Amino acid sequence: MENFKMTAKTFFGFEEILARELQILGAQQVEIGTRVVSFKGDKGFMYKANLALRTALKILKPIKTFKAHNDKALYEGIRAIDWSDYLTEHNTFLVETTLHSENFNHSQFVALKTKDAIVDQFRDLNGKRPSIDKDFPDLQIHVHIDRDNVTVSLDSSGASLHHRGYRTATNIAPINEVLAAGMLILAGWEGKSHFLDPMCGSGTILAEAAMIACNVPANINRKEFGFEKWKDWDAELFDNIMESLLKKTREFHYTITGYDKAPSAVSKAKDNVRNANLDEYITISNENFFDSKKETEGPLHMVFNPPYGERLDIDMERFYREIGDTLKQNYPNTNAWFITANLEALKFVGLKPSRKIKLFNGKLEARLVKYEMYEGSKKGKYMNTEE
Repeated sequence: MENFKMTAKTFFGFEEILARELQILGAQQVEIGTRVVSFKGDKGFMYKANLALRTALKILKPIKTFKAHNDKALYEGIRAIDWSDYLTEHNTFLVETTLHSENFNHSQFVALKTKDAIVDQFRDLNGKRPSIDKDFPDLQIHVHIDRDNVTVSLDSSGASLHHRGYRTATNIAPINEVLAAGMLILAGWEGKSHFLDPMCGSGTILAEAAMIACNVPANINRKEFGFEKWKDWDAELFDNIMESLLKKTREFHYTITGYDKAPSAVSKAKDNVRNANLDEYITISNENFFDSKKETEGPLHMVFNPPYGERLDIDMERFYREIGDTLKQNYPNTNAWFITANLEALKFVGLKPSRKIKLFNGKLEARLVKYEMYEGSKKGKYMNTEE
């Protein structure tokens, strides 16, 4: 099979860890962009990337690039592609767009022009045409316009890759699975110690932590990928790729624990963890972090997503002060990481973070912060370096 160029879309701040994931997986010619990483691989690698990558949102396969200064040139460029290679008149499709151009600044207009060019090509050939399906299209087409450079790609993923397939029950504003995985990787989590999420919500961080610890492919529980409806879909190749990935799973010899003070959250988290077939690795209990203390010997890795005030009506100053006090008094020998979009609230923690990483949670600018709590320190000793 021949290699071709692909593009993996991701969140701001995850580009380097996605590039590293791709290199470890065996990608060639890996290049980092903004919120994207490009690489080369064959069809089997495209299947593998969709199954295994933790920090990718989409895997796109570019099929044509051309220049267009106006809508006429865009229409002609799209129409010049032989769409019978990818569609029949009986199929459905959907067009998505990303625009960074003065000439094209309306995404729906670009999508409509693209649709017209494809439909007209079929209609002129045999009088019949494929139709649009916004919910379950056979083919998703992505049009990216940067100034006057147009790239037309096929979306091999279909639904965004954060839809892992295990999460059926959620609470208010659950954390995105790709964001959770990226936070864990940035926090250095590799499954080499005990792990705690003290505000676990619907259990997303716990599930992603267990999959990293056991080297389980991120999207093993997904029902479907976009490429399964493509003309060149190879089910046998896909099964072989999945089998080879599953052979690389590993045992995990520590504990992964989740707390939440809401019984409803605990119930949902347990359901999701069970759906992911990870319940043998994860223990979830109904506890208030502020009344808890470290239960395990040796180092503890803690990653969590506390409320920001966007979704819960709480006293932010008191809440973040209690986070700091609980860490300081009850969690020696712990690396504690959490994400917050309430940058003002961070100063109430009362500890200086040893790392601060800029991320986005949805559209909210956030920080992933690290607090290092040392063994036997009554004062909550911490490092004074900042990044």
